[in-house]
Amino acid sequence: MLITIVLKHHAGLTLDDVQAKLKASEWWDRFPVEGTRVVSWTVAMGLGQIVTLEVPPHLLGRVNLELERSAWGVFQTECYPTYDFVPVRERIIERVRAGGQ
Repeated sequence: MLITIVLKHHAGLTLDDVQAKLKASEWWDRFPVEGTRVVSWTVAMGLGQIVTLEVPPHLLGRVNLELERSAWGVFQTECYPTYDFVPVRERIIERVRAGGQ
């Protein structure tokens, strides 16, 4: 499965504060969880970071646990299960071209 995680910066923290807290919580060693794969990791100016992970379903709880252990206090987190729409879109286009809906 895919999960998109929005890591919103706390407005009261400076970059130095953020980096110090991430280092203290071992963020860079703990996240992403072993067995997951980073699909994308982007920075959205004024918002924070947006991470999409490929996660085997049995590791979803570990991803949540590591966010609680090492991201809370630095980021406000939002998590969204996601999927790759490109293959679905391609099937829809083919169906529409063939006269379907």
